[in-house]
Amino acid sequence: MIKSELILRLAAANPHLYQRDVERIVSTIFQEVADALARGDRVEIRGFGAFSVKSRPARTGRNPRTGETVEVAEKFVPFFKTGKELRERLNLEGDVTESKA
Repeated sequence: MIKSELILRLAAANPHLYQRDVERIVSTIFQEVADALARGDRVEIRGFGAFSVKSRPARTGRNPRTGETVEVAEKFVPFFKTGKELRERLNLEGDVTESKA
């Protein structure tokens, strides 16, 4: 699902809201999550999961084209860990799908 599909589904599920308002709500939520991660904060949505930032230390890499060694700087990457309820729901649905086959 992409952002525009999410907005359409939320707008359809909430006909009392204008689509432009739903779009603004979704964009604001995503922006707040991104801003929190940029500050180094952790964002937890109970039952869904937690977003955090992990550090990858500097290392020596290799250019695959030339074979030359290259210094790769430290970087920070976003990390998502699923919540218990989401994990259970996915595993439950997986079991149902397998038993139908």
